[in-house]
Amino acid sequence: MRLPGIRRILEGLLFHSRIMRPDDANIAGNVHGGTILKMIEEAGAIISTRHCNSQSGEKCIAALARVERTDFLSPMCIGEVGHVSAEISYTSKHSVEVQVNVMAENILTGAKRVTNRATLWYVPLSLTNVDKIIEVPPFQYEKPQQEEEGRKRYENQKLERLETKQRNGEYILPVVNPKQHTVGYSQSSLIHLVGPSDCTLHGYVHGGVTMKLMDEVAGIVAARHCKTNIVTASVDAINFHRKIQKGCIITVSGRMTFTSNKSMEIEVFVDADTLVGDTQERYRAVSAFFTYVSLSKDAKPLPVPQLVLETEDEKKRFEEGKGRYLQTKAKRQMNTQSLTQQ
Repeated sequence: MRLPGIRRILEGLLFHSRIMRPDDANIAGNVHGGTILKMIEEAGAIISTRHCNSQSGEKCIAALARVERTDFLSPMCIGEVGHVSAEISYTSKHSVEVQVNVMAENILTGAKRVTNRATLWYVPLSLTNVDKIIEVPPFQYEKPQQEEEGRKRYENQKLERLETKQRNGEYILPVVNPKQHTVGYSQSSLIHLVGPSDCTLHGYVHGGVTMKLMDEVAGIVAARHCKTNIVTASVDAINFHRKIQKGCIITVSGRMTFTSNKSMEIEVFVDADTLVGDTQERYRAVSAFFTYVSLSKDAKPLPVPQLVLETEDEKKRFEEGKGRYLQTKAKRQMNTQSLTQQ
């Protein structure tokens, strides 16, 4: 029996804890990245929905719009307790930014370590009209510069969301008799019928449910490519372009875009088919890039087979992935140097 979550909300903070069970993890005992992402999203949804309903007025529920880049700093294992803490860090007129931290605790020794940090953006939607966005109540900042820094982050994510939406036109098609280590060899898809248990009070899919499915597909792509145990290393910004309604069929597709010596980048799309209602259409709902690493039985990083590129589009995506990889590597080095100098 799964232990119930323990939640405490105080002055814009939320704490949520639960023990990791075998069904949360892969065969090596590492908790799936999708499980962690789902826990992060649940915490963000609770605290942002609570804040958006903190004043009298039309009731609403906060819907996930975007998750900024998320690094998996350390794997979580079966038997450990995952502690999730969430805090509101900025509000605009129609959105809420939430900062989430995840820690793993060994309950036998009491040792704790940080496993994840994430930034999420939510939009409050009316309970009576899902297409109506409610104004967010004002938020009290401790220091004036916190509001200004938050405004800059808000403007940056708006621009990035627009850029991502403009490139969401292509689909991942099956390849006949693909060669090993090519894009077609490892690409994978998952088809899922959206049921009531997947949805919010509005009847639309929880962001955490979608992210967990995306991580499953990306993990299959990574495992097919390298044939070893793999773990999620990071997730680039996840953009939720359109809502997914109960009764839709969603297709989650993933393909390898870039490999370095020890990491793999996988592009993941979520496409929704509306089968019930006046309009029947297929549309791009969510997109993101996941990064995985290959591990030995001793949890040591292993070399990754290089991706074999066959088309000009694959070469273009590889170069774009390389650019993201080098940019992330440079930021990591700068952060390391900054910490060393302190």
